[in-house]
Parts: sequence; C-alpha cells; structure tokens
Amino acid sequence: MPKAYVVNEIAVSDEALFQTYADQVPAILAAFGGRYVVRGGNGEAIKGDPPQTRIVITEFPNREAARAWRASEAYQRILPIREATSTSRVYIVDGYEG
Repeated sequence: MPKAYVVNEIAVSDEALFQTYADQVPAILAAFGGRYVVRGGNGEAIKGDPPQTRIVITEFPNREAARAWRASEAYQRILPIREATSTSRVYIVDGYEG
C-alpha cells in the first residue's frame, strides 16, 4: 500500500487567526502517522507562474490514514478556524512505489 500525500494550496486572509489553527495541526497529524514534507515552502517557478498560495504537503502511511486524519474529531474541531481564515484547494495523491 503506497504512502499518501495531502497537498494543500492555501491563500490565508488572516495570518494571526490562521496561526492558531496551524499551531494545533502537528499533534493531530502525528496521531495518524502524518508528518509535514512541505510547510509553507518557498515556491519557485520552473515553468509557468509561481505559486500564488502557501503550499503544504503532508505524508501519511496510506490513504486511509490521511482520510481518517481529515475526518477525525480533533481535526474537525479546528477546521472552522482554517475555513474562516483562508481559502484552499486540498487533495490526496498516492506516493510512487517503484
């Protein structure tokens, strides 16, 4: 079963309040075997326009763990802060097993 990656493209509208959300996420990620691969990153365009948003990529042992994290009571409790302070596009992709 491949690892899964949750990719977030986040445009933050209220940095201070968003930070209260961001400070709580690491412990919830860890409870589901998740870890940050990229957190904010300094995006540089190689081709096309550079990213206009913050990029966050988290790694999970598998897709089920990623979905369980997102649906967890602990994460759902802080998600309204994120939704009130940012707009985003979020998706899960499977890792490569070569």
